[in-house]
Amino acid sequence: MSTGSLLRQARFELIPMRGVVEESFSLPRGSTVTITASPRKGIDATLELSELLAYRGFRAVPHLAARQIQSRDHLRGIVDRLAAAGLEEVFVVGGDVTAPAGRYDSAGTLLADMAQMDNRPKRIGIAAYPEGHPLIKTGVLMQALQEKQTYADYMVTQICFDSAIIGKWLTAVREAGIHLPVYLGIPGVLDRKKLLEISLRVGVGDSTRFLTNHVGMIARLLRSPIYSPDPLVAGASSLLHLTGIKGFHIYTFNQCQATESWRQRAAGRSHS
Repeated sequence: MSTGSLLRQARFELIPMRGVVEESFSLPRGSTVTITASPRKGIDATLELSELLAYRGFRAVPHLAARQIQSRDHLRGIVDRLAAAGLEEVFVVGGDVTAPAGRYDSAGTLLADMAQMDNRPKRIGIAAYPEGHPLIKTGVLMQALQEKQTYADYMVTQICFDSAIIGKWLTAVREAGIHLPVYLGIPGVLDRKKLLEISLRVGVGDSTRFLTNHVGMIARLLRSPIYSPDPLVAGASSLLHLTGIKGFHIYTFNQCQATESWRQRAAGRSHS
């Protein structure tokens, strides 16, 4: 498999905010789009956008942030709503809220409860952190992956700009007995001005998390008005001998038109 093949199987991450539906028109109909969970807007904004994009022909995958879900009954209601809308896949994260809204303080606790529901989604993804997590120790992250793989079908890496770090992490993950397929998380084509506009529009608390979680990308944008993922994709070609790499997960930051134009060109340059 080549990087071109991975790009042709790419997934696209969107943020539920004004203008995202119009931006999504630039993406291939029938492609997989995942919808983030904003602490400020709440889970309903994620579900509403997922339902709308599914109606428009996409394979929509809502993010379920465990700390935003208040109770087992709340979770059951969400699962029922997903089933009614024909949404068969979810992406489960702990969420950035410091204080949980209810009983779920981590993705693992939510996954365990959801596994007991007859109409649970057929496919479940979880997050992975090649460069670690600012609030969670590396050993704890690895143990959490080991525990969550019982419930999950794949994992998606957070953005990392160093392919050597990703390779070292994935090797360690496999040695630890974690064999989930993985989608490599990369940013799309980003305009500095538009990216900063998004960070301001998502709200003060969300903006802080946004900038903290993507500090490496912000640093690159400060050196140039436009960021292109070409070097990161080229570096990923050195990882293709590792097992279980299924494709790229593109963090579009709602800059879909520029990202999709780049993806088509990049996929065309690399043949399987």
